[in-house]
Amino acid sequence: MFESLFDYLGLFQEITSHDKLVIKEHIEYKIIKEGEILLEEGKLANEIFFVCKGVLKIVGISDKGNEVIHFFFAENQFCTVLKSFKENILSNDRIQAACDAEVIIFKKKTLDLLYNSVPYFKKMLDGIFQESLLNKVELRNLYLGEDATARYQKFIVRQSNIASRVSQTDIASYLGIAKQSLSRIKKNKL
Repeated sequence: MFESLFDYLGLFQEITSHDKLVIKEHIEYKIIKEGEILLEEGKLANEIFFVCKGVLKIVGISDKGNEVIHFFFAENQFCTVLKSFKENILSNDRIQAACDAEVIIFKKKTLDLLYNSVPYFKKMLDGIFQESLLNKVELRNLYLGEDATARYQKFIVRQSNIASRVSQTDIASYLGIAKQSLSRIKKNKL
């Protein structure tokens, strides 16, 4: 159940068998159902989730009161509301399962213990988060200035691993397209 985590982390740093055992002592595995909320708005982000299977989404509320999906996280990605987690402030967003998922949970209160036991782990995670942030910015920039059809086409190409597993409502929200418009775009593509 932890293999996918260690396979992924192994891309950045070789992890000894001993260190894997130490890391396992500080994490937990959880199966979550579609729609389950992992972090509620107005709460502190005290956990980091590594997606083993499935898709998580970060959802916020627009100025008009509508739900807006900011990001999707699929296999081999870490997910948290980083500003809340790092700065110890309440989150404006929530983390929710976009489909059934399996995650590994790193709790904030045990991370310092883990960092002390496996000294290179903090630097490795910080590097992964930095790379992840750059990838998220690049991905969001990809959609800027494009019409709805182009955004959808780019989404299908760049995030095909997500497109087939999440609802059309979620895709429309993420791309900033009305659900009816997305239906029309998909119909015209067939």
